Amino acid sequence: MKFAVKKSMLVMVLALAGSAFAQTAAPAPASTLSYNVGATTDYRYRGISQTGKKPAINGGIDYAHSSGFYLGTWASTISWIKDTTANPNTTKGPVEIDFYGGYKGALSEGLSYDVGGLYYWYAGNNMKKTAGLVSPNTFELYGALTFGIVTAKYSHATTNLFGTANSKNSGYLDLSANFDLGSGWSVVPHVGAQKIKNGNSYTDYSVAVNKDIDGLVLSLAVVGTNGLGAPYTLPGSGTRDLAKDGLVFSIKKNF
Repeated sequence: MKFAVKKSMLVMVLALAGSAFAQTAAPAPASTLSYNVGATTDYRYRGISQTGKKPAINGGIDYAHSSGFYLGTWASTISWIKDTTANPNTTKGPVEIDFYGGYKGALSEGLSYDVGGLYYWYAGNNMKKTAGLVSPNTFELYGALTFGIVTAKYSHATTNLFGTANSKNSGYLDLSANFDLGSGWSVVPHVGAQKIKNGNSYTDYSVAVNKDIDGLVLSLAVVGTNGLGAPYTLPGSGTRDLAKDGLVFSIKKNF
């Protein structure tokens, strides 16, 4: 009988201790700050090489609040501004720095949204001082819907688009899916349609295979475009077709 009483008391003590531990457990943080650094064999954006089909290094910082509000910045080396003219000393702007912010939320179970704005700043560029060129700095508003593994996103330029004169109100629509294969493996297909007002509109596509190893993400992607017609070259990039299908290998570490 004494054993039974002692056993019951022990169970009660353990239960109370567990309850107290649960009540004193640290709450989830109201906000998080994360970082990433990476490198790629060819920085492609919307299908077109930003680095003359040469390697680039990049990195970013992201702040996220539990309410759904977020801010971030990301930067990469580039060469396309220098390549805009035949003389590499005419135009300059070796770095792209992006600033973005927005809000994420859920409309229903399995259906979420993301709205915000993104400013592409090409630090130290002098394109608008060069005859016949305009500033490449661009601001876009965007909205996205995600249902399950599929995301549809639309971006709308409220400025000229990446140095194209009279291209305000250009738009980009892209569709992507994220197939989680387990054990850190995923496959991400993508297709996008870039509508450039008073410019060359086109379609881009890619299929990426990713492997996440404790925050170290390795990616191999097939990237290309359709609809640009003749080879897409810049005067300073030689004969390299900056929009031609190609394999891109990237590595990124998330902290």
